[in-house]
Amino acid sequence: MTKEQIVALNEQLAGASPTEVIRFFVEKYQDKIALASSLGAEDQVLTQMLTSVTDNALIFTLDTGRLFSETYELIDRTSKKYKSNLKVYSPKAEAVQNMVQAKGINLFYDSIENRKECCYNRKLEPLKRAFEGLDAWICGLRAEQSVTRTDIQVVEWDENNNILKINPLANWSEKEVWDYIKENGIPYNPLHDKGYPSIGCQPCTRAIMEGEDIRAGRWYWENPDTKECGLHKK
Repeated sequence: MTKEQIVALNEQLAGASPTEVIRFFVEKYQDKIALASSLGAEDQVLTQMLTSVTDNALIFTLDTGRLFSETYELIDRTSKKYKSNLKVYSPKAEAVQNMVQAKGINLFYDSIENRKECCYNRKLEPLKRAFEGLDAWICGLRAEQSVTRTDIQVVEWDENNNILKINPLANWSEKEVWDYIKENGIPYNPLHDKGYPSIGCQPCTRAIMEGEDIRAGRWYWENPDTKECGLHKK
């Protein structure tokens, strides 16, 4: 898809609600579009929206093998509530085994390079498998989440994976997310109530303190401008 087409889509959908954005692309791509869910607050909102516009929602998540127990429990609760079988993609066991054997179980604390290698094996490689056969994916990025996301658009081209990327909540505030969750009785991770606004792998996530950026607890030992795993790199 050309840059001009991306610009045209963003102009066409300017002012559209997240549900309207989702409906537009579901009608356009049918079974060639899926929601990539991390089970975070934004993705739970999108799960509710997506299942409200189609009975054949395609939703997948990545089990890195190091998630919080609360996240695994939420996968089960979400699947049951929305009667949607979340497809779970796991990393290749041999790749993880070789990485850990060579660099240690907690290699990600030693360098950014090691952390990115861990993210690749546990997240990016499974994501590539999840994308097979798809033309577009929906994700829960919001512009105000971090300094690495301030310029995101509702519709983008994912050059890393050669696939259209849809960010229905790009312009939503955190308050709008939580208001929607409460109004619609959407299940969410109880860690959110314990100071974890952004939740990833257990060893790489901590609670944040009052006044900190909402993604300050992710890869908390790194500088803010490196805090992406590669899923959303432009």
